[in-house]
Amino acid sequence: MKEVCDAVDDLIAYARAKLGLSARNETFVRNTVLDLVGLESYEGTGREYGGQTVSQLLRALVDACARAELASAEQPERLTDSVMGALMLPPEAVEEAFAAHMALSSEEATQWLYSYSVLSDYVKKEKLDANPRFTAENGLIVTINRAKPEFRDPKKAVSGNSVKGGYPKCTICRENEGYFGRNKRTLRTVTLELGGEEWFWQFSPYGYFHEHGIAVNAKHTPMHVDRGTFVKLMEFVDLFPHYFIGCNAALPRIGGSVLAHDHFQGGGETLPLHRAGISVPLRHPDFPDVAAGVVDWYGTAVRLVGKDARSVADLAEIVRAAWCSYEDRARGIIAEDKDGVHSAVSPTVVRTERGYELNLILRNNITSEQYPDGVFHAHPEFHVIKKESIGLIEAQGLFILPGRLVEELADLEALLVSGGELPEKYADYAMVFGEMKAMGPVFTEQTAHEAVKKELASVCERILGNTAVFKTQAETAQFMIEKAGFVHD
Repeated sequence: MKEVCDAVDDLIAYARAKLGLSARNETFVRNTVLDLVGLESYEGTGREYGGQTVSQLLRALVDACARAELASAEQPERLTDSVMGALMLPPEAVEEAFAAHMALSSEEATQWLYSYSVLSDYVKKEKLDANPRFTAENGLIVTINRAKPEFRDPKKAVSGNSVKGGYPKCTICRENEGYFGRNKRTLRTVTLELGGEEWFWQFSPYGYFHEHGIAVNAKHTPMHVDRGTFVKLMEFVDLFPHYFIGCNAALPRIGGSVLAHDHFQGGGETLPLHRAGISVPLRHPDFPDVAAGVVDWYGTAVRLVGKDARSVADLAEIVRAAWCSYEDRARGIIAEDKDGVHSAVSPTVVRTERGYELNLILRNNITSEQYPDGVFHAHPEFHVIKKESIGLIEAQGLFILPGRLVEELADLEALLVSGGELPEKYADYAMVFGEMKAMGPVFTEQTAHEAVKKELASVCERILGNTAVFKTQAETAQFMIEKAGFVHD
């Protein structure tokens, strides 16, 4: 058992050095960890922290428990989550530390909390850093997430992937903080006030971009987007001007994976949509202090820019209401039918020297016989690459592709180099592979890899085109002028 004791002592030393474990609490915490691993006796070694990563320390603990034939090693993820949860500061202490950093600067506060979330193994940064990622010539960012399973059922989004028994009510409720059933003992949140309501912020363990986190309503209330949403988003960037923040359209197929609970997504990265310019400048006669325009973008997006949050929110609500009541059956746009409401907006905000820059992405989730997964969704020929809902993050130009693609695309690269034919198991790749081959005719390992990346970027661009409710920016401008009261600037 000495090996297990050594592993425990190494983690205790790590917690002293990195997680704020005090000398007064050390014995109590060590005994908690000993209980978790299944040891009734202990012989200390007095080991000091040797510079190992948390992943290295946890692997050493699991391996030592396995060699000692301790039952705790049978569920390694539960074991490591439980141990790290015991080593960490409790929620109140994290909240107090965050507030102390906020008194200095909001950027310092978020950096501290993110770093603490990495050090505690809540944010799986080692796995995130291993995900393939590149920025394409068309400006889109393409990533492959190997850590999370492919999400294919938008119906689950309505319930928030809740579990039997109703506790926690959904995957993002604050009830998850420390909840053993989802390995959330390492989850720590901090309280926010948005729109006069209590919200909280937490980072995502498998974030898609730098410091990816979610702001969550403290009450379990369904997703919705209205004027109050726009106000809350702008209040958030008042608190954290170094972050962007946005939310999914509150409908299946065009929203996220948790529609049962009101929440936003944001973080410390400038996404492609934020960098896109304006193709058609517009203005609204009733709002002279707000600049506007159609965004030069693959999807359908409009931008409002102003320093007065009230004016921006009021104008955004005019656009939202106009879009949600708009119908054009010739274009396949149906706002509402017997199956329910189909039109919604996904708002996203950044704060710049120009003020609040609020982008409204117009979305519609209508289905048809030809497109049962959604008319304005990735079309079937692209499902081999991306079948999941195109939510807020993809709509802003950062695509998260399923982990299976790592192996499958590697096989396609090898076929390009060898000149082999597409095997039957990859029949769904026929169109995509044909487009790759057309970039040849002869490939090296390097050129094959570049062809795959180019094709992925092209597919993602076309998927955004599928989601566009208006296929040209001129059509979007026409809608804004005729239905929302804008004029050309």
